[in-house]
Amino acid sequence: MTGSGDAIQAPVRARADIAAERSCLRCGTTFWSEGFGERICTRCKGSSAWRSAVPDGVGQGRRRSGGRSS
Repeated sequence: MTGSGDAIQAPVRARADIAAERSCLRCGTTFWSEGFGERICTRCKGSSAWRSAVPDGVGQGRRRSGGRSS
């Protein structure tokens, strides 16, 4: 089966998804980003806080009940 429907196509990038210099959302430094989905610089991604997925200043936070009482 070698019909035109058998070809595997690469994913199409969004028109605005271009490589560019962007500011890191965590520290604010400018870095080279491969697309709009990459907004954290490699230095911040290498930090222990980022790798452990624990944000700085974690509090005890409360969950919303969504209008239901428990």
